[in-house]
Amino acid sequence: MVTGEPYFAVEQAPCKQGKPKGNEDEVLLSGIFELLQIEVECESSGTQQHKESCYSKNVLRKKKHWENTVAAKKIKRKQKKQKKKENLSSQSALESLLTKRDLKVITKEKLLKARDSGPRICIDLSMTDHMNNKEISRLAAQIRRLYGTNRKSTNPFRIYLTSFIPGGPIHSECLRMNDGFTSYIMDMVEESYLDLFPQETIVYLTPDSDCVLEDIEPNKVYVFGGLVDESIQKKLTYTQAQENSVQTARLPIREYMVKKVNLKNYHSEILAVNQVFEVISTYYETRNWQAALQSGIPPGKGYVIRTSVAVSSSTASTSENKCTQ
Repeated sequence: MVTGEPYFAVEQAPCKQGKPKGNEDEVLLSGIFELLQIEVECESSGTQQHKESCYSKNVLRKKKHWENTVAAKKIKRKQKKQKKKENLSSQSALESLLTKRDLKVITKEKLLKARDSGPRICIDLSMTDHMNNKEISRLAAQIRRLYGTNRKSTNPFRIYLTSFIPGGPIHSECLRMNDGFTSYIMDMVEESYLDLFPQETIVYLTPDSDCVLEDIEPNKVYVFGGLVDESIQKKLTYTQAQENSVQTARLPIREYMVKKVNLKNYHSEILAVNQVFEVISTYYETRNWQAALQSGIPPGKGYVIRTSVAVSSSTASTSENKCTQ
């Protein structure tokens, strides 16, 4: 009959003395090795009765202690992660102390201040005759998103809606789709942008321009074509700007991004009004075109950010297309 040495070895193990206080990982590893050793000793014994006796109350107690240790470590990691998330930024911590009314007042103050000293963006709404009802509805939704982005911005823009005719299709759709539209802090005027601003201050942003937009200048007015064109009427905004002898520019997509291979082989530089604004707003805050383009241009457009080496060589090769603003 087996003498049962493995059994006594288990019973006489100094489990009641406890683990020395130290690194939690060492304690955890020690517990794992002890359990593995116990299992090996038990499996190596000859009888079923002895195998069952190995799993004594003492062994089960050790196993439970190890499981509790693992569970405690998981809870501790989760708490640490949650704490880090809560303290991610001082701004978030401050906002958490403010009421909705406080945040609303701060936002309003920022937008009103932008009317006096902020950079200027103009949405040219003179092309509604080129859009059907569905496209006009989409444009109204884009204006809502654009305004939402500007409200959240640290440095908001002063926004103009020009050729915005009361009772017209786009005006009616904005009222229908956008709650609180009449309280939007933006300039809504019937006049054309050509009548509001000196010609030398106007830069019309269009993907068909030969000039690359390098920077956002406070003395300029950047005009977006308020156009949703599912039928793709080529160079419509560019032609209009040229006819009015207005300077044009395009976003530096070709300079900082490359075409990505996709199943549809689709690549487009034509962006929605709110997407263009997302790029411009992010660049104005970061002064980083790569970050701005990555923020505003969705993956579905078929472009990805270039590598740093490719960016420098591409920028140098297209320097002759950069416009003096």
